[in-house]
Amino acid sequence: MTVVVKLSHRETVRLDRAQLERMYVQWGPVRADKEVNQALEDLAIGMADVQKSHRQGRTEDLRDQVRNLIAIANRIGMTSLGRVARDVLDLSNTSDLPAFNATVARLGRISERSLIAVWDIQDMSI
Repeated sequence: MTVVVKLSHRETVRLDRAQLERMYVQWGPVRADKEVNQALEDLAIGMADVQKSHRQGRTEDLRDQVRNLIAIANRIGMTSLGRVARDVLDLSNTSDLPAFNATVARLGRISERSLIAVWDIQDMSI
């Protein structure tokens, strides 16, 4: 008898809330909201591009896109996303394909959870 086990991936994300607060203090709520919303849109588009490049085996394009994700993550305090994106970048230069594929999948989960976390913070007063 074969036993099939389904792994449940529960990703915890870390945000640098102080980074977001600095943006709101420095630029005011209207501009900060605009900047954060643009970053979230760029992140969603960038992640879709990463996944497309990964499916198509375009590793160089994927590396460029991941570097852009790291910049976005740093700009708005997405600590976990930046860390996992750097892991993807590191693994893209190795021959460990299973680890690379698993980490790209993890990046997708982390990016989704990070988007939700920032949206939730925006709904609260900063």
